[in-house]
Amino acid sequence: LFIDHGSGVIIGETTVIGDNVTLYQGVTLGGTGKEQGKRHPTLEDNVMVSAGAKILGSFTVGDNVNIGANAVVLSDIPENSTVVGIPGKIVRINGEKVTECIKNLNHTILPDPIQEELCELEKKIKQLQERIHCEVCIRKEEMEKKLKEENKEK
Repeated sequence: LFIDHGSGVIIGETTVIGDNVTLYQGVTLGGTGKEQGKRHPTLEDNVMVSAGAKILGSFTVGDNVNIGANAVVLSDIPENSTVVGIPGKIVRINGEKVTECIKNLNHTILPDPIQEELCELEKKIKQLQERIHCEVCIRKEEMEKKLKEENKEK
């Protein structure tokens, strides 16, 4: 085990660490609070965990795995893989790109929940304005009709 710039590294008590494992600063090998007994991950041989990554739960990270900075890994990772993102996604296995994951990691096209909510509010406002306009038109027609009737009576 090699811990490079070991500040903030957390290793849970039931963690198992294989040979030639490298952990960088801020790595957490922790539990989720949902397990009994073995609560922390098992890292097999030749694993590299980059700065700030969180590996949470009782599962196995296979041989020769690279975990990217600030990744959050929550399930088993097969050997010879590279994992990145939140939650952690496998982007390479045996040096080959895993294309179905890559398209999901394009951070330039992430959804914008605030913009989506504003658009929904804008639609509702338009609907209400149309409804008010219709009500005003109906009331106006009713008032004009009533005025005409009153003028006929005079």
